[in-house]
Amino acid sequence: MNEKLSISLPSEMVAAIKARVDAGAYASTSEVLRAAIRVWLREEEEYQERMSAIRQKVAASLDDSRPNLSGHDVKQRLDAFFDKRR
Repeated sequence: MNEKLSISLPSEMVAAIKARVDAGAYASTSEVLRAAIRVWLREEEEYQERMSAIRQKVAASLDDSRPNLSGHDVKQRLDAFFDKRR
């Protein structure tokens, strides 16, 4: 079921929408807006998936039982690592 909405857009956006319809890329302004909303919804879903993956990695990191290293410890380990390969 479709529902009518009334929206206000900047004149530049209206001109861009009308140009795409006039060029035949879309049959109507409603079609342009539906396509734009589909893209926005897909981007929102992908963003939520990325955030979920980041949260899982952070949780795994916080739950990691290995000891924490200071910046100095990390530098020493990296220096030793690269010294072996020179």
